[in-house]
Amino acid sequence: MTLNPLDVPPNPSEPFQPRSGQRGSGFLTGPHRLGTTPSATVGPYLAIGLTWPDGVFAAEEGTPGGFWLRGKVVDGAGAVVPDAMVETWQADPDGGFASPEDPRGAASYPGFRGYARAQTLSGEFEIYTLKPGRVPDGEGGLQAPHIDVSIFARGILDRVVTRIYFADEAEANAEDAVLRGLSEEQRRTLVAEPSEDGYRFDVYLQGERETVFFAV
Repeated sequence: MTLNPLDVPPNPSEPFQPRSGQRGSGFLTGPHRLGTTPSATVGPYLAIGLTWPDGVFAAEEGTPGGFWLRGKVVDGAGAVVPDAMVETWQADPDGGFASPEDPRGAASYPGFRGYARAQTLSGEFEIYTLKPGRVPDGEGGLQAPHIDVSIFARGILDRVVTRIYFADEAEANAEDAVLRGLSEEQRRTLVAEPSEDGYRFDVYLQGERETVFFAV
């Protein structure tokens, strides 16, 4: 009869310590293999555990001016990433932030909370939001309307950060200090195009069409 090294005998006469499950103990008989642990990658754990049912709503559905922002996350091989998490943070239509850290003071806009989280389990992410207003650029000017975006995905040990600008804000985009510092090809990777019910923005993690990411 083979004994389980983890079993404790009934009424032992002296303190008993079960044998560890190391090779040679009879517990692990196959070759020892090291697999990927949750600490070695951020996907798919974040997409599963850190999103919530109404997390896609930066604004309440039906809020005047609300629209859907949809897109996909694509890896360097051109494949859609099915377990990424997309997090957005933005100003409200008046250019205010719902945060006490805003030096102008925390803003409050009816039906709007300023952030959202979505996953790509369906192949795409979608977020319901409002067009952000322009905010100061710290140099005496104004930034173009934009949404800050963090992407978490398999193979990425830290988030990557980008921005979403809007194709129908050409005049404001031309004045934006960030966009002015990029080439035309780079700027195109940050611009969402109008769609039937909002805007479309795809994120390319690597490759020829790689989205511009920012060091933050």
